[in-house]
Amino acid sequence: MAKQTPADQWPDDPAAAGIHAEFQASVLRGLAGPHKTLECKYFYDERGSELFNEICRQPEYYPTRVEAGILERHGAEIADLIGPGTELVELGSGASLKTRILLRALQRPARYVPVDISADYLQSAAAALAGEFPGLGVLPVVADFTAPFPLPQRAAGSPRLLFFPGSTIGNFHPADAARFLATTCRGLGADAFLIGVDLKKDPAVLNAAYNDAAGVTAAFNLNLLKRINRDLEAAFNLDAFEHRAAYVERRGRVEMHLRSVMDQTVRVAGRNIDFAAGETIQTENCYKYSIDEFRALAARSRWQLTHSWCDGQDRFSVHLLKPA
Repeated sequence: MAKQTPADQWPDDPAAAGIHAEFQASVLRGLAGPHKTLECKYFYDERGSELFNEICRQPEYYPTRVEAGILERHGAEIADLIGPGTELVELGSGASLKTRILLRALQRPARYVPVDISADYLQSAAAALAGEFPGLGVLPVVADFTAPFPLPQRAAGSPRLLFFPGSTIGNFHPADAARFLATTCRGLGADAFLIGVDLKKDPAVLNAAYNDAAGVTAAFNLNLLKRINRDLEAAFNLDAFEHRAAYVERRGRVEMHLRSVMDQTVRVAGRNIDFAAGETIQTENCYKYSIDEFRALAARSRWQLTHSWCDGQDRFSVHLLKPA
């Protein structure tokens, strides 16, 4: 897979230039305030996507294997509820690992439309999946799924199933999650919506999941600074920041930060950004829900939760929604 290149190296590509400008504006805006933040969607350049797949293989990180197990056990039931000839649209598809389980369970799926912000990684994953499922139309869409985006015209006569695994909905503040479900997701014209949601549980389990012993999550977090260095001509010293993640029970979320280990000034896109020792950049929130909390969130967003499946230890859940 080719290394991603800053958009300003493609002066004749207006789309790439627009993505570059949006990234720069987001970073400078997030680092300007007293509480520094970066948008977690920018984790997923090519290297970030690879590191996330490594995170999913760590023993402490339960969500991927538990959700995959739910889909394996209940895939036939889900397929019966959805019906044959489905067009599957996946948001934030990444390597499409759980998609393979779902595609094998679905009855004669008509088409697969993966949507992801990382163009190189998306094209590679889509090509691999198309090779595994001959006869299945695979139409990758490069887009930021957190904002409205166009889809290819629906396959004739096919119901559209929206698939949003991995508890990515937890990266949204609950009010933003409700708006996202009500506007972007409803606007995609889905007949059904299958979504993975991480559940509230023992904080020790959550803290271990986001602080794996191998340090892969730390590398994933720090890779965001490496991406900023590369694409925005910044000068972050990665050794001067450290990964921090913890479950904050009163807020119902895991918070992920990069902590400055010293007083320092970093040049980013022509601006000086000051950091005090101990100051952090908040890079991600991961909200956890109970079943009832998510049911209420779906209802506020004009979705009806019709079926739910959990693992035996109530760590993770998969829900089938229908337009209300």
